[in-house]
This record gives sequence, C-alpha cells and structure tokens, in this order.
Amino acid sequence: MTTESASNQLAPTQPPIHYFGNTTDEQLLNVRRLVDTFYDEMDQNPDYAVIRRLHPANLDHSREKFYLFLSGWLGGPDLYSPQFGHPRLRMRHMPFPIASSERDQWLLCMVHALRVLELPERVIEGLMMSFFRTADWMRNQADPPGSAKVGMPSGTSASSGTNGIPGITIKGEDIQ
Repeated sequence: MTTESASNQLAPTQPPIHYFGNTTDEQLLNVRRLVDTFYDEMDQNPDYAVIRRLHPANLDHSREKFYLFLSGWLGGPDLYSPQFGHPRLRMRHMPFPIASSERDQWLLCMVHALRVLELPERVIEGLMMSFFRTADWMRNQADPPGSAKVGMPSGTSASSGTNGIPGITIKGEDIQ
C-alpha cells in the first residue's frame, strides 16, 4: 500500500487509521493484514519462539481479538469494546510472564508487520513509540540479572496522550 501522497493531505490530527486506506473497508482490510502479518511473523520466525509459546496453538482467536482491538486503537471503528468491554490490557496480560525480552520480541514482530504494509516511515515511528509505551507497561516480570534493560525515551511518559509525532493522534492511550 502506498500512502506517501495521502500523508501530505491529512489534517494535523488525523488518527493513524487514515494511513491504512481511503475508505473504512480498505482501512479495516489493512488492519487485518497488519494483524495477520504480525502473527505470521511470530508463528514462523524462530527468533520469536518465546512469545509464540505464550499464545495458544491455534492463533485464530488471538488474531481476531487483536484485529478488533487495533481497529479502535488506531482511530477506526470500536469493534472490541461492544463484545469484550474495556480492553484492560495489563490485567488481561498479567497471567503471562512478560519481561523486556518478551516486550522486545513483540515490538520486532510489529515493526516488521508495519513495514510490510509500506506505511510512511514517520507513521511507523510514531506507532512504534505508542506500541513501545504500551508493551513496556505490560511488563510484569523482572529482567534477569545482567540483562540489558531499555527504558522509555527521555521526555516521554506513558500518560502523555500523544505519540510525539506530528499529524498522528493515538486513540486508546487510556488503556487500564
């Protein structure tokens, strides 16, 4: 999907979903593509075996819930909450051991999926900043002694309400 020309025509506060296509149907199709690419990478790349093991053998339900969630989080239709209520991401992920290494594997799968969609690099960077804040907040395990730990970029906070990139506003920063 080529969106460079579209990116120059957007108003300053367009939600990221607008970079996924010109119509709601096209946007949702590309959100589905993003989710499928993300889970395909996790499922097929042995580098991500640790986070793959945190998921069920059949990824269909995980794919569907992530698609429903991302639709609204990116600024499109809220498909998740009517079916499942508030996302309560941290609470729902608490049963799974998540340290920096799991966070980082998740983020690498996501950046791969975003690049497959050929979104403008500044959009990918903005989305990854938001994904990092969320994924970092999901950590519920201490990192092993001596491991490298990556903190949030200086000048950012998980409650900032913006991802720090002009022209992109993330809906869903309030993710209890």
